[in-house]
Amino acid sequence: MKHSTTNQRTRRGRGPARRVGRTLALVLPVVLVLSGTLAVTRVNWSGTTSNSVLTAAEASSADVSTRAVSRTPQDILRDKLLLELQEEDPGVALTHLQEAVNERPSLAEHCVSIARALGRAAVRAYGPTRAQSFARPVCDTSFASGVAATHF
Repeated sequence: MKHSTTNQRTRRGRGPARRVGRTLALVLPVVLVLSGTLAVTRVNWSGTTSNSVLTAAEASSADVSTRAVSRTPQDILRDKLLLELQEEDPGVALTHLQEAVNERPSLAEHCVSIARALGRAAVRAYGPTRAQSFARPVCDTSFASGVAATHF
C-alpha cells in the first residue's frame, strides 16, 4: 500500500522569524523573573522611611541586635527550671516541666534536652543517688539518663 507523498518533504531553513521566536521564548521568562526579583528587593518592606534600599549587611546587623536581646522559650524555661531545681528540688522542676509541655506543645521537641540538663544539674546539686530518687517518667525518662550520664 502506497501513501501519498505530498507533505513528506521537510522544510529546511524556516526563516529568521522562527529563530527570533525561539530565542524570545527562552530569554523572556529569565528576564521577567530577574526583573521581578530585583523589583522586590528594592521595596522597603521594613516600614521605616530612613532609606529606600536596605543592604544585606544592614539587615543582618539589625537582626543580630534583636536576636541578642530575645531568647527562645525553651531557653527561658530551662533557666527557670534550673533555678527551681536549686531553690527547691528536682521533683518540683520536673512537675513544672511536664506542665509547661502540656500547656505549650511546641516545647515538646525540647523536653528531652531540658530534662537531661535538669538531671545533670541534680547530680551536681544532690549527688547521683539522691538525684536518681527524683526520677520520674517525664520526657521518656530523660532526667534519669541525664543523671546516669553525669554519674558514669
